[in-house]
Amino acid sequence: MNLLEIKNLHTYFETKRGLIKAVYGVNLAIEKGKTLGVVGESGSGKSQTAMSILKLFEKNQKIYEGEIIFDGEHVENMNNKQMEHIRGNEISMIFQEPMTSLNPVFTVERQLNEAFMLHQDMTKAEATAESLKMLELVKIPNPEVVIKQYPFELSGGMNQRVMIAMALACKPKLLIADEPTTALDVTIQAQILKLMNDLKRDLGTSIMFITHDLGVINQMADDVAVMYCGQVVEIAPVSYIFKEGTTKYSHPYTEGLLKSIPSVTSDKNQRLETIPGSVPHPLDIPPGCRFAARCPYATQKCIDEMPEIKKVSDVQEIRCHYPEKGVRSNGR
Repeated sequence: MNLLEIKNLHTYFETKRGLIKAVYGVNLAIEKGKTLGVVGESGSGKSQTAMSILKLFEKNQKIYEGEIIFDGEHVENMNNKQMEHIRGNEISMIFQEPMTSLNPVFTVERQLNEAFMLHQDMTKAEATAESLKMLELVKIPNPEVVIKQYPFELSGGMNQRVMIAMALACKPKLLIADEPTTALDVTIQAQILKLMNDLKRDLGTSIMFITHDLGVINQMADDVAVMYCGQVVEIAPVSYIFKEGTTKYSHPYTEGLLKSIPSVTSDKNQRLETIPGSVPHPLDIPPGCRFAARCPYATQKCIDEMPEIKKVSDVQEIRCHYPEKGVRSNGR
């Protein structure tokens, strides 16, 4: 059963130069107790899709079209008062950079207590007791000491654990993790990922995990959504993306991302494969396939006609005119 469904979502920015279509026709679903990995380059619409779920918008930004159905309720029609009940309570978000997400002039205690006092109607003493439990849950040593400290007194890994504790304080049904391990070293990253998997198992929380790192997605996700230029170009179970031979279909962009991952078995003199070009400017989107200018298989049809996302199997959807591997448009 799906906890979250996003249907034909369009989120735009109004600017003096015109509309920036940050999220364009996105369809996603997250099952209860499952993790959806969302990958793609910067500017692909990953974070804006997440912000749309919580309706955390700039003044010039809004949902122009589409539905966001969370636990049977339509989020896109909710006012700010209704959203205050959901944000941090039923849906929580871990932002990209803990050092800028936490307030440096407030103690960990004050920032953690806020969630309990606001959403659970606790007294300060009750909230502090629960905050200590959450710090223990995320494996912070000496929580009695850490809770009295300020964010600038803690390491990046410790701050990230505090952010996770804050996000999980009210035991949300959905946790959105927006590149939560980007600023951390490999050892701390592994600890944070294990912690999130443990919490998903113990609390039954669904996770939307946004990252550039395909290795992390392989470790964390049940299903993967690949985004490019504001659109979802492929959705499939994680095994379909990473295990060669699982499927005969793939989007060329997904192919390119996988080929660009360095391998420990590669020849040290072998050049790393890259995807040529760059993501189009949001005010200069091509009329056809948005990946056509960078795709080695593109034809005139790709340049002229935008492909619809379509099912190529029971569990895999691809936005491409020629999704079958080995039978691409140019015969390769």
